Amino acid sequence: MLKAKISTLRNVLAAVAFAATGLASSVATAQTAICYNCPPEWADWGTQLKAIKEKTGITVPPDNKNSGQSLSQLIAEKNSPVADVTYLGVTFGIQAAKDGVVTAYRPAGWEQVPDALKDPAGNWVTIHSGTLGFMVNKDALKGKPVPQSWADLLKPEYKGLIGYLDPASAFVGYVGAVAINQARGGNLDNFGPAIEYFKALQKNEPIVPKQTSYARVLSGEIAILLDYDFNAYRAKYKDKANVEFVIPTEGTVVVPYVMSLVNKGPNAENGKKVLDFVLSDAGQALWANAFLRPVRPSAMSAEAQSRFLPADEYKRAVAVDYAKMATVQKAFSDTYLKQVR
Repeated sequence: MLKAKISTLRNVLAAVAFAATGLASSVATAQTAICYNCPPEWADWGTQLKAIKEKTGITVPPDNKNSGQSLSQLIAEKNSPVADVTYLGVTFGIQAAKDGVVTAYRPAGWEQVPDALKDPAGNWVTIHSGTLGFMVNKDALKGKPVPQSWADLLKPEYKGLIGYLDPASAFVGYVGAVAINQARGGNLDNFGPAIEYFKALQKNEPIVPKQTSYARVLSGEIAILLDYDFNAYRAKYKDKANVEFVIPTEGTVVVPYVMSLVNKGPNAENGKKVLDFVLSDAGQALWANAFLRPVRPSAMSAEAQSRFLPADEYKRAVAVDYAKMATVQKAFSDTYLKQVR
């Protein structure tokens, strides 16, 4: 009888221990969502990740991939996904849907997003947009004039001062190529003007990193970076750097950034909550306060708006056919790698 009771007690204790282990695992899972390409130094993701934790209880670890690296990893992990959500430039978002590595989800606030800025099937949705231009550390110019045009960057006085992200890998680099191409008479069927421009720019020995180089501009290592308005405004107003944002006189492009739920991600419900938050009033207000144009304009305060260049200057920033931009991206990248790098 005593042996039977001891055996029963052992079984109960084992069951309790097993349940506790399962509960701990469940709690750990419930508190985590993995995001590919959510770097704290880019677009003030650092503040957004903290807010997600505070408001939802979900921890999203920072991730310093770029869009191209994220898509490549999502494809490599397609049969056993690691990530739950991903943040991508719109062309990579379109391609991710084609590759089947993301899945449909319409976050709260979906109805308020313009049709052109979301996938009809729900595979991706814009959270904010950026305008490509020059992020200029005026101190690092050492008295040289702030460049105002694409043509200016070809002047020998800017030798060694210019940086742009690798257009064959980083989405912002590709956006820069599209902007240059459009401004110099090309189109999405003809990238000749951009290729010729990059060839000419090599004489000025540009720095060409693969990932965000915000800190390198603040330090003065890169004086002029082809980058988005939101990073330049963040440097100026938050980090108090002597930075100016320039929309080139010949024109530029504006591009959406999107998020998606990863197909068969291990923490899908947590991923959905993250997407709900970034489109919520609170999430959108954070983007606006981080100098990004939120996809839901009602979240942008007058104070946030006042930090942007005047609306007349933004008239030089145009939209393009983003689906076509995605379709021709690989061909451009191949040509760039063969002829420029």
